[in-house]
Amino acid sequence: MQIYFSCSITGGRDDQPVYRKLVEALLADGHIVPTAHLADDSISIKEKNVSADEIYARDSSWVKECDAVVAEVTTPSHGVGYELALAEFIGKPVFICYRAGTSVSKMLLGNPTPLFRFYAYTSAEEAIHNMRVFLKQVTEE
Repeated sequence: MQIYFSCSITGGRDDQPVYRKLVEALLADGHIVPTAHLADDSISIKEKNVSADEIYARDSSWVKECDAVVAEVTTPSHGVGYELALAEFIGKPVFICYRAGTSVSKMLLGNPTPLFRFYAYTSAEEAIHNMRVFLKQVTEE
């Protein structure tokens, strides 16, 4: 499957080790992840010279082409919120995970769409397990 991985970049990178583990698991399972570079600890440097127009066009296209979205939302991000709204609008299934105990937007958590599945995790391994269950369900639907 082609998976769009979404995470905070400019909002903060404290959860980057979790991003990396999620992406590594997706790749190890044979998924295509065009946004795998977002889990890199030097993403800000790598995308420094990419214009906002280019990122919008590229990332919007990737969301449209993907089979599902995996989003880590512990750190608030305008871009992640936009990507989730776009995914919902075009009917993509979305796995949304966040560290247990984190305050997550009620606008997001209150969305009743069956496309979104929310998971609070206490470890990266727990998030990976739930992500894999979600993706298995997506392939079976």
